Amino acid sequence: MEENSPALNPTSVVVTGTAREGTVGPAIGHVDIGVSESAYLFRVALPGVRKDNCDLSCEIERDGKVHLQGVITGGELAKKNPKTEYHMNVAQLSPPGPFTISFKLPGPVDPRLFSPTFRSDGILEGVVMKYRAPGVPPCGNQFDPV
Repeated sequence: MEENSPALNPTSVVVTGTAREGTVGPAIGHVDIGVSESAYLFRVALPGVRKDNCDLSCEIERDGKVHLQGVITGGELAKKNPKTEYHMNVAQLSPPGPFTISFKLPGPVDPRLFSPTFRSDGILEGVVMKYRAPGVPPCGNQFDPV
């Protein structure tokens, strides 16, 4: 990420662009973080971000910093099949435009072991394994050899 990014502490979530301006409708950038013995789970609300355009990137650093960048699109006609059309009411979404969201997980992670899912309900869900120093056995597999 850029060197002039705002400093992050364990309790901060930093939003810029459209995410910062969005005052009406569902909150973009709402973050929930879960912790297990071996991994972190995070969910980020991204209403208005289209899954099919791939206008979303997620970068995770070893120290647990997560940086999301994307674009909120405007409303348009949605077609489920050739016979059915749905007109989207997007008046309650954040205004269209680029955004960034940055937050920090509670501890260091292994960015190579990251599994993201962008759900159809506009939630980005990610699971990333906690960092383990080389030579440390995984959780639950510690034993005393005889």
